[in-house]
Amino acid sequence: MDMVDIAAVDSTLVLLTVEEAARRLRIGRTTCYALIRSGELESIDIGRLRRVPADAPAAYLARRRSAKRAA
Repeated sequence: MDMVDIAAVDSTLVLLTVEEAARRLRIGRTTCYALIRSGELESIDIGRLRRVPADAPAAYLARRRSAKRAA
């Protein structure tokens, strides 16, 4: 099993790479970085690495859904 497969099935991961977060949201890597830059998707720096908390993609989606309902 390679790292992509492990990230997809391991629900105990606390942090995701940007690519893993993008895959969970079914968006491209560039779009995911744009969401991070705009502050819409939470991320943190660890040294020179950028990581997305595992619950951040779901939180982003929940905010988008509630904003759509309010509109």
